[in-house]
Amino acid sequence: MRSRHQLVLLRHGESEWNKANLFTGWRDVRLTELGEQEAREAGRLMAEAGLGFDLAYTSVLSRAIKTLWLSLETVDLMWIPVTNHWRLNERHYGALQGSNKTDAVKKFGEAQVKGWRRGYAMPPPPVGRDSPDYPGNDPRYAGVDPADLPCSESLKDVLARVLRYWSGTIVPQLAAGKRVLIVAHGNSLRALMMHLENISDEAIVDVNLPTGIPRVYELNSQWKAVDSRFLGDAAEIQSKIEAVQKQTQRA
Repeated sequence: MRSRHQLVLLRHGESEWNKANLFTGWRDVRLTELGEQEAREAGRLMAEAGLGFDLAYTSVLSRAIKTLWLSLETVDLMWIPVTNHWRLNERHYGALQGSNKTDAVKKFGEAQVKGWRRGYAMPPPPVGRDSPDYPGNDPRYAGVDPADLPCSESLKDVLARVLRYWSGTIVPQLAAGKRVLIVAHGNSLRALMMHLENISDEAIVDVNLPTGIPRVYELNSQWKAVDSRFLGDAAEIQSKIEAVQKQTQRA
């Protein structure tokens, strides 16, 4: 058995609502043309780095699924097993879903919106169970215990649901020597990054994950990162990170 284990995290490519600067959450929106290009470029970068995978995981939201398909097609690994699970979904943004981020700042204030977007323990206002945004009204969650379905989530809530899936499903595959790719969302992956990289509740506020950039991990036997890095041009990666930071500052 290998003493070090390979994991790659990939945030989906740009979605239609990323482009429109809207809170997306569990709403199911498609990739833009740029997002599809980012997914293929992620595959190219992984192939160029000599990375291979034995299995992959993604959410049940189209933007992540399509990113996985396109990246696997590029590395010629469309045949590997793929598992979709709701526990890898984006954070549920509650009543903010579908609203413009800049407008939210005007309405609630920059500090409040930053707490909702980037903070650890502050959930946005919830939706009611009669809302179309309540997952219990979506057939893809018909088999999920209603007690597990959110009306809104903080990053702390997301971390709890992601870690349950990580520990119960993904870690056993890593322990068996499998090379794993996870394609998911900004907040579900930020939550996992907190765990892997021992990022504090305070420091996670300033961690922004760019779309379409693979993050490669080498894990030890305690399933913590001993090495992590983004693939690609450093200046381009920093530019994309800064673009995420500025989403609530647009005129």
